[in-house]
Amino acid sequence: MGIKGLQGFVARVCPDACRTVDLREMAEKHRIDHPDSPPVIVVDAMSCVRYWYTPESWVSGGQWREYLANLEDFIKAFMAAGIKLVFYFDGVVEEKKRDEWIKRRLQNRKEIARIFQFIKTHRKQPGRGMFVVPSALPTFTRFALKSLGQKTVCTLQEADFEVAAYGLQQNCIGILGQDSDYLIYNTCPYFSIEKLCLDRLVTVMYSREDLCHALGLSLTHLPLFACLLGNDVVPESLLEGFWHKCLVTSPHKNNSYNRRANVLLAVAHYISKVPCSYNSLKHLEEMLPLGSDKTLLYRGVESYLLPGQQSPWIPPNLTSCQMLSLQEQTDMCQDKEIFRLAKEQHIQSENYAIFNILSNGEIECSNSLEDDCDTEIPGQALIYRPARQHIYSVLLESGTGGTCPLVKEWFVYFGNPLQQPELIQPIKPSIPGGTPNLKTLWFAKGPDVEKQRYSTFLACFHLQEGMELLQALEAPVAAFCCLLAYLIMQVSSLSLEDLHAFVALILCLRGKSAAQLAGLQLAQVDSRAVHLGAVFVRGLTTLLMANSACGFPFRMDDLMPWEVFDGKLFQEKYQQSHRGCSLEELLEGNDSLYTPFQNLKSLICKACMAKKRKIQSRPRGNGFIPGTQQREFNPRFQQAHRSYFVPPYYNQTRGYLSRNPQPQGRQHGMGHPDRRRRFHLPPW
Repeated sequence: MGIKGLQGFVARVCPDACRTVDLREMAEKHRIDHPDSPPVIVVDAMSCVRYWYTPESWVSGGQWREYLANLEDFIKAFMAAGIKLVFYFDGVVEEKKRDEWIKRRLQNRKEIARIFQFIKTHRKQPGRGMFVVPSALPTFTRFALKSLGQKTVCTLQEADFEVAAYGLQQNCIGILGQDSDYLIYNTCPYFSIEKLCLDRLVTVMYSREDLCHALGLSLTHLPLFACLLGNDVVPESLLEGFWHKCLVTSPHKNNSYNRRANVLLAVAHYISKVPCSYNSLKHLEEMLPLGSDKTLLYRGVESYLLPGQQSPWIPPNLTSCQMLSLQEQTDMCQDKEIFRLAKEQHIQSENYAIFNILSNGEIECSNSLEDDCDTEIPGQALIYRPARQHIYSVLLESGTGGTCPLVKEWFVYFGNPLQQPELIQPIKPSIPGGTPNLKTLWFAKGPDVEKQRYSTFLACFHLQEGMELLQALEAPVAAFCCLLAYLIMQVSSLSLEDLHAFVALILCLRGKSAAQLAGLQLAQVDSRAVHLGAVFVRGLTTLLMANSACGFPFRMDDLMPWEVFDGKLFQEKYQQSHRGCSLEELLEGNDSLYTPFQNLKSLICKACMAKKRKIQSRPRGNGFIPGTQQREFNPRFQQAHRSYFVPPYYNQTRGYLSRNPQPQGRQHGMGHPDRRRRFHLPPW
């Protein structure tokens, strides 16, 4: 996560350390010097996602097809220069960085509250100055890059360490990212994603050597320098007294610099006078108010040492804390074959969250764009918790017959202060004959096992009775229906209008290009639709987790948001549905979508009725959209779209298309009563 203020300090105070470089030229030089190895740049993807996400709209849940196209263009630019990219993603939050993670999550919640206040006041998206990445963007980015043929690695430790180690060991031409920790590691050159000009492949390279020259330090000083400025291991709050002492004795104070810049100069001056030895480090630890943890400084310095590296500050015979933490990650899973496969899939970005649960029984979820003031929609963490409890049971209880261990959850939602993890009890899903064990779900073959995988997946979402109907759908549509039915069952405030909006979304999204979606213009932005969009996208990550646990009854590619969701399109459908527009307008005049609309709606309502969940009409009106001119009706659309439901009929070649629909489902029908009487509406 870096050292506060260091990047800006280098740009302002040490301009010689900021060199503009042409990556094509560097790649060509590498080919000359190393003809047997292609030029490789290792990418810290977590620090790049906010720069990759350039679609204009970001509040409504994500412009996923636009984003996917952006990633493809990014890759093509480097491929054209003959540069191979390797992408690294954080796979864990290490315990030593948990406090910093919590601090940032609580800060993010305040930022999100301001965003919702802006939307409610102005009924539009805030400017880029308030930008936050769409919910779950890093998660789906790694699957996107993998689908685009890129080498994508999910780490077992904090990503910056593994990125720096890979860059050094593989002789990469550089690291691409935006994290000042890469100025501290003694590794390959560090390139800025923020300064990257993609069409020319020109960016800024930050030079450690020039930074050291400007500060009067050596490369071996940098890890201690970082720790004494405050980083993810050593909190800044412990260092204020030390900084004051350094400022008083520093000869480099400059009134034209801000206090942070003067602190950096003063700390560098202090360190330059300290002998490079373990005894000096121990003296500093005794001088600082480290409380009961006198090894904090030692652990901070050690965290910057890459494999094979040594430091004069650290005795070479002491056991590495990094390696020790990795060796401790086998407590929850005693089956070595299961654990090995989960670990391999984790590293290769093939599963989601499974290794974290099996290794140490802990999982976290960052902020989502949720409105804390909306009391009708629970936090997504709570909405999907029942499904997660079933997934935990599949992973930790299958075939054991013993007591299932609790899972520690760090999930951000309103009312959770994040002072400690919540301890969540796994709950067995309702499956006739019991839950299949992981050996069966993950390793066995044959049609019976495929059926078990699918039914176990559905059981995690309380939908196993609808297996036959869902299996007849195209896979992305089946997953969409599964998630939407679960969401409606869990959130009692979701209405028939919300259902219509989601079903129209999945149907109208088909066939739309990234360019078409980019061109969609919204007159207003509705804050509740923003909230629902974020909740739905987070639900897709729950599908990923269930799919990984159950042995992949779906292809992961079928569960991606660019297959089933678009933020602006959902906003449009939501607003149309809640102001009572015609079905013709909702389906964009495409009468071929009429029957599929009724079929999918019927399927979801039937699943909800099976759980005694009646979906009521609750239009929220046109509180922010002025009168709209409706199109001339097509005869296919004369019936108001809230009036009745059609039982699904599945054509194996067309997925969810229907044949000879018969209206059913009076208990859900909320259309005009006079129109309803034109039809015979038998009960289910």
